[in-house]
Amino acid sequence: MAGPPEHDHVMRCAEVFGGNRRAQTAIATRGLDAWLYSDPYTGDANPAPAGPTAGGDVHFLTSCATGRVTRLLLGDVSGHGERVDRAARELKSLLGSYAHYIDQLRFIAEVNRRFGSADTDGLFATAVVATYFSPTGELTVCSAGHPAPLHYDASRDAWRRLEVLTPLEDDHPLSNLPLGIERDVEYAQTTITMRENDLVLFYTDALPEARPPGGPMLGTAGVLDALGSLDAADPASITRGLLARVDDHRAPAGDAPPHDDDVTVLIVRRNDRGPTPSIATGLIATARVTGHAVRSLLIDRKLPALPEWSWRNIAGAFAKRFN
Repeated sequence: MAGPPEHDHVMRCAEVFGGNRRAQTAIATRGLDAWLYSDPYTGDANPAPAGPTAGGDVHFLTSCATGRVTRLLLGDVSGHGERVDRAARELKSLLGSYAHYIDQLRFIAEVNRRFGSADTDGLFATAVVATYFSPTGELTVCSAGHPAPLHYDASRDAWRRLEVLTPLEDDHPLSNLPLGIERDVEYAQTTITMRENDLVLFYTDALPEARPPGGPMLGTAGVLDALGSLDAADPASITRGLLARVDDHRAPAGDAPPHDDDVTVLIVRRNDRGPTPSIATGLIATARVTGHAVRSLLIDRKLPALPEWSWRNIAGAFAKRFN
C-alpha cells in the first residue's frame, strides 16, 4: 500500500514495525503520523558504519486488526551485543501478542512478567508505552522507569512534560520499575486527548543526560527549552534541530564528539485517516485475527494474538457508539 509522499511507510492493520537498528523514517498508521530517528552507539574505537547497526534502544509500533489502536513502545535495554538483540526480539514478540488490546495496564504488567522470565541473561529495560485510540483521539501513556514524554499543546503553542502519575498505595511499594527487575510491579498511566497539530515526543536518556566535559547535564528543562525554539509546525525537522542543540550543549565551542550512548527520538501527531466502524470493518478484522491465529498455531507453533474481549474493542469495530 503506497503512502502519502511525506511518509516512507504506511502501516497495515495487524502489523508490527520497528527494531533496534539504525533508522530515520516517517511512518503513518490509521490515526497517527510518526517520525522516527534511532542511532545506536557502537563505541569510540568502532565508529558506527552506515549499515543497520544494532543497539540497546528499541522502538516498535503496532496497529490492531481494525486499525483503531496504535501502540508504541520505546525502550532502553541495558547492555550491548547479541543479548540486546535477543531482548529486542522478545519485546517485539510481546508487543505483537497484545496488539489487539486497549487495556494498556494489562499489557505492560504482562510484558514485565514475561520479559523478566525470558532468555535475556538478566537484562532489564526502561520503557515508555503509549496506546492511541483513533475513534476518540485518546493517547494513554505508561512509563517503566523511562524519561517522561513531552507534549506540545498546539492551542497554547507550548511544550510540557507529560507526567505519568505514580501509585502511592502503601501495600504496593513497587511502582513503575523498569521491565525485568521484579515480577510483581504496579504501573500507572495518564491519558490525554490529542487535538489538531498536537505533538508528543518520546526519547531515550541520551538527550537529557548530554553534558560537556565536567559540566552539567542538559536535563529535561534543557530539552524543553531547545524544543521551544523549534518550529512545531514542521515535525520532520524537529529531531534534527533538537539534536543540533544537544550537540551545542555538549560542545559549546563546536566540534561535538560522537554520542556515547544510543539516541532515539520518536515524534507522533494525530492524523485524520482513522478507520470508520462498520459491519465491513468488523468482518474484515475478524478474518484478519482468525488468519493470524491459524498461522500462529499451525505454522509458528505459538499462542495466537487474540483480541481483548470488551465491548469497546469488539463491538466498536462494527458501530461507532460502542467506541
